[in-house]
Amino acid sequence: MLRTHTCGELSKENAGNEVTLAGWVETHRIQGRISFILLRDRYGITQIFVNPKLTKELGEIRRESVVQVKGEVKERPENQVKKDMVTGEIEVSANEIKVITDAAPLPLELGEEVESNEETRLKYRYLDLRRPNMVNNLVARHKAIQSIRNLLTEKNFLDVTTPILTKSTPEGARDYLVPSRLHKGKFYALPQAPQQYKQLLMVAGIDRYFQIAPCFRDEAARAHRAPGEFYQLDFEMSFPNQEDILNIIEETVIKMINDVFPEKKFTQIPFPRLKYDDVMKKYNVDCPDIRKNKNNPNELGFCWVVDFPLFMKQTKEDFFHGVGEEWGPSHNMFTSPKEEDISLLDTDPGKVKSYQHDLVLNGFEVGGGAIRIHDPKIQDKVFDLIGLKEKQKKEFAHMLEAFTYGAPPHGGIALGIDRLLMVIMNKKSIRELIAFPKNKDAIDPVMNAPSEVSEEQLKELHIKLVK
Repeated sequence: MLRTHTCGELSKENAGNEVTLAGWVETHRIQGRISFILLRDRYGITQIFVNPKLTKELGEIRRESVVQVKGEVKERPENQVKKDMVTGEIEVSANEIKVITDAAPLPLELGEEVESNEETRLKYRYLDLRRPNMVNNLVARHKAIQSIRNLLTEKNFLDVTTPILTKSTPEGARDYLVPSRLHKGKFYALPQAPQQYKQLLMVAGIDRYFQIAPCFRDEAARAHRAPGEFYQLDFEMSFPNQEDILNIIEETVIKMINDVFPEKKFTQIPFPRLKYDDVMKKYNVDCPDIRKNKNNPNELGFCWVVDFPLFMKQTKEDFFHGVGEEWGPSHNMFTSPKEEDISLLDTDPGKVKSYQHDLVLNGFEVGGGAIRIHDPKIQDKVFDLIGLKEKQKKEFAHMLEAFTYGAPPHGGIALGIDRLLMVIMNKKSIRELIAFPKNKDAIDPVMNAPSEVSEEQLKELHIKLVK
């Protein structure tokens, strides 16, 4: 290692020790014949005292250059302790400083007090991520996912990875298609969600599954929606009733927040269960904000919305792609109708209620799921009602066949990890929680993707561009 310690761990207990640090130069302040460097890494900042000899040899070191420092840890006098720094009790008196890489002039300011243009921040995201606030966002995301993994593992859920290259089927949004080189004229699709695979895992007898799953949807960007790709806690279990699913997810979310964000307070525990019709009548939206004090940044108003209609009329604003023009699934086409409403599928489908459940936080939908259909006859009926043609229904033949070999009752949910954290942490945009997000035009400014490819690549994939 090129260092013995990080820039965030030294204290007065280390006084007198010879140490080696490495990191980025936050500032190099020259005061006459001596100078001071604030050396930064992911873990914190340590002040370096640079003696006259080294100051003269080095000259001024440009900000964000990478340096290695060897020196002795010195305890600060009581009246010079910097209480706003984790390492404020000490400084390192350098006896050797090596400039590893010089930094060019920066295209954006990294200080938290300076607000840079978002497009510039996204283009130079590898610089933007050096800011402590962005590091803290990624640390919080990591800790949240770790808490979720730990609790679900304790409850016998298996973390199972499902395929990224899959089949194009109508699931609500436009697919991202991947042409096949080996199978001319055929395409894979990137999964909009692992929906079908997780249901097939239940047929396989896995019983309890979860995954921090990548999902790909070709849809417009919003402040709370990442275009192109996002990650969700995907979760499914066999032999549950709806309340079982709600209770486990509620416990998981509460524990994660207590672990990672202990300053947060819940409006109500257990989370209230609100019926869709009542919510629409009272709030005129299906994702109500139930907080008692909306000006309190630490109040978290979670609630469940249940008893959704199984179908919704298709509209331009809310169009379920891939199905007919009249009815679209309220959640997805695998959501089970309530037993008492099954007869209405033949007579009045608009009145059928479902076992859909949405988790809402402070006015944002942060998760959605359902008890699924496990009877192939009911699944086929739902396909008919949402206008799937026979050719489209054959795209789901694998599901219908699987259900004939003994499918257990099953259900689950998916929570949008980054959206959930965005609301908990009071961020203005979901992009603040994503290391390398797409911009509002679904472009990756760092890589400049999507990009053109060569004629040779297109030819291999049997594709010809029409100009």
